Amino acid sequence: MDRMRRTLVAVTTLLAVTAAPAAAAAGPQAMQDRLDDVVAAGAIGVLAEARDERGVWRGAAGVAELGATRPVPVRGRFRTGSITKTFLATVVLQMVAERRLRLDDTVEQWLPGVVPGGDRITLRHLLQHTSGLYDVVRTLPLPPAPEFFANRWRTWTPEELIARAVAHPPTGETPGERFAYSNTGYLVLGQIVAKAAGRPYGEEIERRIIGPLRLRGTSMPGTSPGIPGPHPHGYVPGDGGVVDYTEMNPSVFGAAGELISTAHDLNRFFAALLGGRLLPARLLRAMKTPGVGNGRYGLGLTWRTTGCGIRVYGNDGDALAYQAWSFSTEDRRRQVTVAITAGTQRDLDDAVGAVLDEAFCD
Repeated sequence: MDRMRRTLVAVTTLLAVTAAPAAAAAGPQAMQDRLDDVVAAGAIGVLAEARDERGVWRGAAGVAELGATRPVPVRGRFRTGSITKTFLATVVLQMVAERRLRLDDTVEQWLPGVVPGGDRITLRHLLQHTSGLYDVVRTLPLPPAPEFFANRWRTWTPEELIARAVAHPPTGETPGERFAYSNTGYLVLGQIVAKAAGRPYGEEIERRIIGPLRLRGTSMPGTSPGIPGPHPHGYVPGDGGVVDYTEMNPSVFGAAGELISTAHDLNRFFAALLGGRLLPARLLRAMKTPGVGNGRYGLGLTWRTTGCGIRVYGNDGDALAYQAWSFSTEDRRRQVTVAITAGTQRDLDDAVGAVLDEAFCD
């Protein structure tokens, strides 16, 4: 297929590091080739920012909008999906450090009567997805169902979404016994943060993280349907093709996934987090510690092993029309964030995994 015009930016400003990494990041052409591979595998567009001891590389492939030739903006904004959870978890742990919350506080203490069995579910369980709460996503219509599109502009309240989820039985008999991914748990955490702080969770994320780190391309949209600033269009499967779903009411994601950001801002956030700028050392260690044996998910933070055996920390997210991955080595000397727009149900994980490996491996 013909290659779409893409943008390649090499920034020579060196990152502040004290020693060479164990493995050097790939060169610009190799990274660009991997982005082209993501488009060849089925993505409409892809953008990435990689950082190493030599500086910052940004690239993109595909198009920003179907039916047009406009390239994907390398500094474009996108919906981050579950990467929101790491931001919220950081706020929760900051409040733990301030003794306004405790990891062993129960849901019942903060939200009486909202969650059945809430007297046994702690904030720790919610953060590490071991609460057993049924995932609200399983209760919602998804594309290409007509019911999904009927909800496009609907405003969902956290109380409404949580009630939908807890109407179903829990996924385990005892909280803490096993990992079961649950967006519901983070909706509950959002409500607890709001109650403890006396202001909405989105305002707390803005006040504690977005503002201090000067994440100028990052926002908590609430119910606002648009994506401000330059951005690629996002698509979902529709009847006989794909539907532009760039604009929609993000309240359906809520505290579990509403964040809008850029590759630059996400790299900046994870560098600050892993560098100890946002949390005391004991809570950062707790954040990186899996909740169950042989697990990979801690308190809102996950890890993966690259093809060359390097462990990297971060998170990934799916926001219907957008998918994103943001990971960093523990020492922060190498980072990469990738965002794609797909519009189909093709599995692009392997193609994106190759981008991550190219950034972190020899």
